Amino acid sequence: MNWILLIIGGLFEVGFATCLGKAKENSGTTAVLWMIGFLICLTISMLLLYKATQTLPIGTAYAVWTGIGAVGTVLVGVFIFKEPADFWRIFFITTLIASIIGLKFVSEH
Repeated sequence: MNWILLIIGGLFEVGFATCLGKAKENSGTTAVLWMIGFLICLTISMLLLYKATQTLPIGTAYAVWTGIGAVGTVLVGVFIFKEPADFWRIFFITTLIASIIGLKFVSEH
């Protein structure tokens, strides 16, 4: 169950990074609403990370959480913010995904 909470927390990390990007693109009330979304996603993400670390090793949980956030944020950057998707970027994101999966398999929980 805590692995599921950790994955959901990582997805909320993608959410707060996305909200920051959208807030940067906007101004006025729209930017404020994106910042409110950022705070909500940040809070949920941190609470889920905290809950997951009650039974998972902190080093593994944090690495997986940030890895999910990093991979997801890069994908959002490519597909939503039209950032480049060159060979090296895809290569290193792939190695990060492999590392996250590896941490899951070597974890004792």
